[in-house]
Amino acid sequence: MDKKHTAPDGLRPEPRRQARGQARIAQILEAAAVVFARDGYEAATTVKISAEARISPGSLYQFFANKEAIAQALAAQFVDQLRAAHQEAFDATDFAALPIDELLDRIVDPIVAFNIANPGFKALFARPDMPAGLTDAARPIHEAMFGRLDSMIAARAPGLTPLERALTARIAIQVFQAIIPTVVAAEPPHREAAVRELKKVLRGYLAPVIGNPPRPSA
Repeated sequence: MDKKHTAPDGLRPEPRRQARGQARIAQILEAAAVVFARDGYEAATTVKISAEARISPGSLYQFFANKEAIAQALAAQFVDQLRAAHQEAFDATDFAALPIDELLDRIVDPIVAFNIANPGFKALFARPDMPAGLTDAARPIHEAMFGRLDSMIAARAPGLTPLERALTARIAIQVFQAIIPTVVAAEPPHREAAVRELKKVLRGYLAPVIGNPPRPSA
């Protein structure tokens, strides 16, 4: 038996290197999320990210060419996590039947929880002034949110034209993006009140459009 390429634990060197590489990539992305959240995208550097990850800049450059490449990889990771939050918010929900306050609870709460758990996301993608170079990375995130919100509005207000639905969805998303930094920054004792204010603003904008479902007849 040829044992030359077999490691003591049974793993061949190449899969082991791949596993180490994936672990290092995860380490870099975790550090990048911290740096982006702490310093902002514009002030973040690969030197700061490598220091946060406790690795050398040379080790970082083995996996990422620059800060933009790190942000794009982080965006892909956030897309997967946000997709799960969207599923909780939107899937298996009868949009046409829910009272508007319950509807907003179902939509807003999981996405707020995602933003609180991922402060680096807010620094990159939950902001109205998207940093240059991140538009392509952010597009899947925004398209996912827009598509689900557009479907909800269509179910609640079938008389709207596609253009009217799209405008309503985009403005609602911009309102959310403008207020979510305040929610995330609030200390836990005050965060619940900030979330209520966020829902109040969204309700004030959306209620005239999507309203409440008709009460069932007796």
